[in-house]
Amino acid sequence: MGYVELNNFLKVKGIVSSGGEAKVVIRSEKIKVNGEVETRVRKKLRVGDVVEFEGGKLVVESDVILN
Repeated sequence: MGYVELNNFLKVKGIVSSGGEAKVVIRSEKIKVNGEVETRVRKKLRVGDVVEFEGGKLVVESDVILN
């Protein structure tokens, strides 16, 4: 089963513009994955996972799976 890393998911979805920005946002505890605060930059996301940021929710879909 494939996955996409959290930092790359945020870039693909346009939430951040760079890897450095992704690292700052993730480590600031502003991201939730499946309802839990996530601070791992390279957290593996799979289809169906829900990412929350600033009140918005994004569901991981197969079109963003890179590996």
